[in-house]
Amino acid sequence: MRQFNALLQQPELMALNAHTRQAQLAQKIWALIAPDNLAQFSHASSIKNQQLNLYAHSNAVAAKIKLFIPSLLIELEKQGCEVTSIQVKVQVKSSPQPKSKAIKQLSNQAGNELNQLAEKLSGTALGEALARLAKKAN
Repeated sequence: MRQFNALLQQPELMALNAHTRQAQLAQKIWALIAPDNLAQFSHASSIKNQQLNLYAHSNAVAAKIKLFIPSLLIELEKQGCEVTSIQVKVQVKSSPQPKSKAIKQLSNQAGNELNQLAEKLSGTALGEALARLAKKAN
């Protein structure tokens, strides 16, 4: 256990811990003052030199935040934060790859019923389409 505690006292980890606390504090403040529709599409990274640094998930969100900067600064002042400016940057979130759709097969019974219906409707566009679909099923 002593080795673990000694590891936690290393300057690099202490600096990282301080940075993490600062980012959490900035995010907590941002969550308090941000309009709900903007808070879910952005996050705060830090407050440095009386400047709140925000990251928006898209250009549209960044533009909307920039419109609200004067009222956001007033809200920050009400919260007791010494922030005189807000910087907004865009950090696009990558979306996960869409799942490939599973190809569904028609059962033999469905294919037979489609064949029967195609025979009843033979000579029509619908009958021909049903016949092609029935061939894929078999």
